[in-house]
Amino acid sequence: MQYPKAIGPYSPFREAGDLVFFSGQIPLIPDTGEIPANLQDQAHQAMKNVGGVLQAAGLGYEKVIKTTVFLADINDFSAVNEIYAQYFKEPFPARSAVAVKDLPKGVKLEVEVIAHK
Repeated sequence: MQYPKAIGPYSPFREAGDLVFFSGQIPLIPDTGEIPANLQDQAHQAMKNVGGVLQAAGLGYEKVIKTTVFLADINDFSAVNEIYAQYFKEPFPARSAVAVKDLPKGVKLEVEVIAHK
């Protein structure tokens, strides 16, 4: 599983003891750098990118203990929530979801996670 290269001076993840902190993942398609047009495809791509960085750290979705979902439009909460639930199973990670003014590259969402090794 792949994830996009960083678009700034930051690491995709950093370890601190048994915790791994991951940079937010936007819906960039790793091979092309393109961004899907619609919200559902963007949400799936962001979650796949989360899976890619988790895998790079030797972890899976089940190791995630906290997520933050940044939304360009809070009205997208329900639609993103349905897709999010396809990647995380019970016991679900703790989560925050917030609306923000803008996101990098004009995307509709960004997903950030913290995992336990």
